Amino acid sequence: MSRYRRLETLTMMKQIGMIPVFYHADFEVAKNVICACADGGARLVEFTNRGDRAINVFNQLEEYCTKNKPEVILGVGSIVDAPTAAMYIAAGANFVVGPLLDEDTAKLCNSRKIPYSPGCGSATEIHRAETLGVEICKVFPGAEVGGPAFVKNVKGPCPWTDLMPTGGVSPTKESLTAWFEAGVACVGMGSNLITKELLAAKDYAGLTKKVKETLELIQTIRKGK
Repeated sequence: MSRYRRLETLTMMKQIGMIPVFYHADFEVAKNVICACADGGARLVEFTNRGDRAINVFNQLEEYCTKNKPEVILGVGSIVDAPTAAMYIAAGANFVVGPLLDEDTAKLCNSRKIPYSPGCGSATEIHRAETLGVEICKVFPGAEVGGPAFVKNVKGPCPWTDLMPTGGVSPTKESLTAWFEAGVACVGMGSNLITKELLAAKDYAGLTKKVKETLELIQTIRKGK
């Protein structure tokens, strides 16, 4: 069962404005990444279902967060079917993200009151997701789908739509300004934020600093709107 209610999680997504996205097979490394992100202000973290037995690492992470980092809202990404989503929900996932829209997953998450953000690449897919109870649609792959211009053009006729691009988002003023001025609710950021260099050096303090600076930049951009 999730530790956070759906509305709490969705509200926090919009308030914070960014969700770090990553996968690592080593629990200790993954734990340190989550702590570094949380210490930088990114309370929501998406751990992707990318490697063999990733669910085992997720189980350990959620147990750790429950006992030691209760402020962390841990979710799962790269989910493409309902049975996999069910495993992570049983393990305590607070939100579910996928690269595509799967109706069975949407119905499962809706029935369990878990936020579901499926990958959508057209206005029709976004509309279908919303009819299935999705509050924040993931735009994926963000850059290839059309970038900030896609978001702006979708929100023109559908201003109620909340979008979260992942892929093509960088922790730079230029990138973040383009996305947030287009009207995104928040952004997902993976290897551009949690870089291979930081992980290889185990520079978790550096990651905390980068997350903090990125979130401050997002808030500055929002205030300037």
